[in-house]
Amino acid sequence: MHVKEHPRILIVDDEPRVINLVREVLGATGFDVIAAFSGESGIEMAALEQPDLVLLDIILPGALDGYQVAKRLREFSDVPIIMLTAKVREVDLLRGFEVGADDYITKPFSSKELLARIQAVLKRSKIEKTWHQGGEIICGDLRIDLARRLLFVGGREIYLTPTEYNLLHELATHPNQVLFHEHLLASVWGPEYRDDVDYLRSYIHYLRKKIEIDSANPKIIISSPGVGYMLQIADEPNSTE
Repeated sequence: MHVKEHPRILIVDDEPRVINLVREVLGATGFDVIAAFSGESGIEMAALEQPDLVLLDIILPGALDGYQVAKRLREFSDVPIIMLTAKVREVDLLRGFEVGADDYITKPFSSKELLARIQAVLKRSKIEKTWHQGGEIICGDLRIDLARRLLFVGGREIYLTPTEYNLLHELATHPNQVLFHEHLLASVWGPEYRDDVDYLRSYIHYLRKKIEIDSANPKIIISSPGVGYMLQIADEPNSTE
C-alpha cells in the first residue's frame, strides 16, 4: 500500500484553470494534489485515494452538485472538506455545514488565502485525531464521552460532525459562562477565523437542532446578542429541567 509522504489534497472541480492554480500553489509547498472533474469521480477518488483534505466546488457537471457530494463523502469519511464557491451567502453556509463542510473559499481566491485555509483546516483535523482525553462531561441531560468523542442526550447517541463536537466541547467546558464570539471562533476554527461570526452562527443553528427540544426556543445554548454564547445547565447535575 502506498504510504503518503506529504498531505494529499483532492480537488473536485471542472475548471482546468482552478485545478492548475491549486496544483501550482500547493505543489510548490509540499502537497500532493489529485483532481477529479465531476462529483461521481470525486467520490470514487476520495474512497480509493483517502486524501487528507477535499477542495470541493459547489457547481459540478453531472447528476451530483457539491452539496450532494459532501453528503455522500460523510457517509464513509470524516475527511475535511472545503467548499469552493463564487459567492457565500448565509443560506450557502447553512446548507454546506449541514452536509458536513468544514470551511468555504470564495472564488476567485489568492494563493495566500488558499494556503491559509487549508493549513488551518488540516491543523484542526490533526488535533481532532490526536486528542484522546479520558472521562466525560455531564451537563444536565447531555453527556459527552471524551475518550470516544461522542454525545448522548437523554441516553440517546447524537451524531455530531467534528466541528460541531469541538464547538459543544468548548461550551461544555465553560458551563453557565458566556464565551465571546471571538473566543469560540479562535478556539474551534483557529485565530484566522476570529471575525467570521457567520460561521459560528451557522454551527450554533445546527447544534441547537440536534440537542434542543425546541431549537427555536433554546434552553441549553443561550445567546448573548452581540457578545457570544453560553451552555446553560441547572445547578443540579442530574436535573432534566
